[in-house]
Amino acid sequence: MNFYCMRHGRTNYNDLGLCNDDPNRNVYLTETGIAQAQSVGHELRDAAFERILVSPLPRTRQTAEIVNRYHAVLIEVHADLADIRSGFESQPVPDYFAAISHDPLRARVNGGESLLDHKQRVLRFIDWLKVQPDETLLVVAHEETLRVFAAYFEGGIADAQLRDIHIGNCEYRRYVLAR
Repeated sequence: MNFYCMRHGRTNYNDLGLCNDDPNRNVYLTETGIAQAQSVGHELRDAAFERILVSPLPRTRQTAEIVNRYHAVLIEVHADLADIRSGFESQPVPDYFAAISHDPLRARVNGGESLLDHKQRVLRFIDWLKVQPDETLLVVAHEETLRVFAAYFEGGIADAQLRDIHIGNCEYRRYVLAR
């Protein structure tokens, strides 16, 4: 299976430096994010996507809908693709990092999940993906989620190094998923 994964386009919360894992918050693509998605959509126009999978957070669907203008395939929501549940909804990202600094891999704050909890959720999605019939998929998700994909598919990345992986808005990667 050809598996493309990309991060959503830039959002108003990216500009404000805020955490978001609540799909009911008014988080949306900015003009920059729309332009990023349009550019990637054009780049990927010849990919033979059979389906696009997105997280429950609207910014991933917004991005997918722009890319999908070239494909007109089904867009499906998969809960395991959601961004990490930080416990810091609508609060500054540096505050979240400060709160988990004592144990960045295992700390759970304010009812959120740890980085390792999130990793297990994303690995569960990868296991699910292995049994899908599609030959070419696009997954639109979040930087934290795509870090797990990068570690899994590119290998040699320890859990403590996950946060060192940077994936820009609308950056995409292509992997081959063996079944």
